Amino acid sequence: MEKIEKKRLEALRKAMDEHDIDCCIINSTDPHQSEIPPAHWRGREWLTGFKSENGTNGIAVITKDHAYVWTDNRFFIQARQQLEGTGFEMMPLDGPEAVDLIDWVSKHLEAGKTVGIDGMTFSVSEAQDMELKFTENEIGLRTDFPQFDFIWTDRPARPLNKLFVHDEAIVGENVDSKIRRVLEQVEKASADCILISALDDIAWITNLRTAGDISFSPMFVSYLYLNTQGKRVLFIDEEKITEEVKKHLDLYNIEVLPYDKVKEFVGKLPKEERLMIDPTLTAIGVYDHIDCQTVFGGEGVAKLKSVKNECMLTHWRTAMEKDGVALVKFFKWIDEEYPKGQLTEMSLSRKLRELRLADPDCVDESFAAILGWNGHGAIVHYEPSDETDVPVAGPGLLLVDSGGQYKQGTTDITRTIVLGGEPTAEQKHDFTLVLKGHIALSKAIFPKGTRGAQLDILARQYLWNEGKAYYHGTGHGVGFFINCHEGPVQIRMNEIPVPLEPGMVMSNEPGIYIEDKYGIRCENMLAVELWKSNEFGDFYRFRNLTLFPFDLNLIEWEIITPEEKKWLEDYHREVYDRLSPLLSEEEANWLSNQCIIHNA
Repeated sequence: MEKIEKKRLEALRKAMDEHDIDCCIINSTDPHQSEIPPAHWRGREWLTGFKSENGTNGIAVITKDHAYVWTDNRFFIQARQQLEGTGFEMMPLDGPEAVDLIDWVSKHLEAGKTVGIDGMTFSVSEAQDMELKFTENEIGLRTDFPQFDFIWTDRPARPLNKLFVHDEAIVGENVDSKIRRVLEQVEKASADCILISALDDIAWITNLRTAGDISFSPMFVSYLYLNTQGKRVLFIDEEKITEEVKKHLDLYNIEVLPYDKVKEFVGKLPKEERLMIDPTLTAIGVYDHIDCQTVFGGEGVAKLKSVKNECMLTHWRTAMEKDGVALVKFFKWIDEEYPKGQLTEMSLSRKLRELRLADPDCVDESFAAILGWNGHGAIVHYEPSDETDVPVAGPGLLLVDSGGQYKQGTTDITRTIVLGGEPTAEQKHDFTLVLKGHIALSKAIFPKGTRGAQLDILARQYLWNEGKAYYHGTGHGVGFFINCHEGPVQIRMNEIPVPLEPGMVMSNEPGIYIEDKYGIRCENMLAVELWKSNEFGDFYRFRNLTLFPFDLNLIEWEIITPEEKKWLEDYHREVYDRLSPLLSEEEANWLSNQCIIHNA
C-alpha cells in the first residue's frame, strides 16, 4: 500500500508550482526555534514520516525531481527506516559522507530559480546565510512561503494550555531580579529593549510554566518584550491566562497582548529605539517587520539561565531522590517480571512513565523514554512504538534513557543492564570502556575558563584507544524544570566557546553502538562546583547529582583501576544511603544487592 507521505509530497509540489517556487526547504522547528515544537509546527514530520515523540533533527529539501531529508548521525538508522516508501531519501548532515545542504541546492538549481521557506520557522541567521550563498549562485530566496497553510488541512491548532506559577520558594529568585539582570545585558550592548523569542528563556524569566504546549517541556508559546523604561509585554493567547497567573503578571507589571500582535508591535516601535534580538532564535518572519534599529545579541539570557543558584541545586537533590525511588521500583519490577516472558519495550515504557508520574511533583517525563532491547539499543534516539515494539526476552542488553520533569528539577539518566544470563565478553568489555570514560569525566578537575570541548576526550579516550567511537555529544546542559537539553554549555568534540561555571548542570553520557546487536550508554547528571582557589586561580570539579547504581554484572573488573573501583564504591554508597530511607524494606534490600561490589 502506498504511503500517505507520497500524496502529501505531490500536494506540496503542486503548491510550489502554483506559487512559483522551484525548491522548498522545510526545517523541524517553530517560530521560537524550539527543539521539540508543538504539534502545530511539526509539519516536516507530517510531510516526511520521519518523526518521534522527542522530535527529530531534520531539514527537508523538495524540488521538482528530488526529495531529501538531511539529518545527523543520531538518526541515520531511524531515518532510513522511516523514509522508505515515502518519496524521500536521507542525506547525512555530518560524518564522513556529509553533504552540505546549501551547496547541494546551489548545484541542483539553475540561475534564476527560487527557493521558498516559511519565514516564521527559520531564524534570522539561517535565512541570511542562505540568502547570501544563494545570491552568489543567482538563486532567489523567498521567506513568504508558509507551505503547510496550503496542504495541511487537518493541522493541529496552536496549543491553549493554562499556565501556572512555578513556586519562587523553589526557584530562589523573583521575576524582578531576573528582568533586572537581563536588562543589564541589554544596556551593556547599548540597546534600549529586547524581544525574547526562546520559550525556555521566557519561562525562566517569568517563573511561569504549563503542561502540554510542548511535549515533555513545561514551556508555553509566547514572546516577551522588555525595555529599560519599565515596559514589559508578554505576547500570548489570552485563553492560557488563569486568575492566579494574572495576579502574578500584575505583581510584576507585565502587560499581556495577543500572541499574533508581536509583528505589529515591533513594527510600531520608535525608529530611534535600539531593539536587541538573538539572530539565532528570532524568526526572520518577525525580523522583517522590525522598523527600528536592531542590535544582535541576547545570547547572554541563556547563559544567565544556565547558572543555577543554591536554592535550585538544593531542590534538585529532592528531585533526584524522587527519581531514584521511581527507578528502583522500575528496575526491581523488571527483575521480577522478566522471567515470566511477558515484557515488551512498550510495556516497559508505559510502566516507567506510570511510576514517575505517581509522584505528584512530577508533571511529565522530560522526554519520551529511549528504551531499546538488543539491536534497538544501537539506535541512539530509538523510541519504542506499536510498530517497532519487540519482546524483551532471551539474553541481551537493555538500554534505558529517561527522565522526569519535577517541580524541584529536571532529571536525565541512562542505564544499560544485562538480562537473561551472563553478558558476552564483548558486551562486558564495551560497557567497561564506556564506564571508564564516564568515571574519568566525573572525576575531572579543571581551571576556571575551561570549555566542554577541552574535557570531552576524557570520556572518549578508552574507546578511541581501541579504534571505537560514538559521534553524539558527551554532555548537554540541563534546565531547571524547563528543557532537558539546555544551552549554551555542552561537552562535545566541536568547540562551544562557553566556559563551564559553578552552578551549571549537565549530562555525562558516553556510549557505544553496535548496529543490530546492542547499544550501551552510561549517563549521570553533574553540577559544576568550586574545588579550590590558590595562587594559580580557581579550580572546579563535578558533583554527581543522579542516584541509581550501574549494573555491576557488566563490568570487566580486570581493566578497572583501584581508583575507578573506589569511585564506584563511593558512588553506590551514596546512592544507597540517600535512597534507602525512602524505600520499603524489600526495595531497600534489592537496592543493596545492586550497590554492593562482590569479589571484584
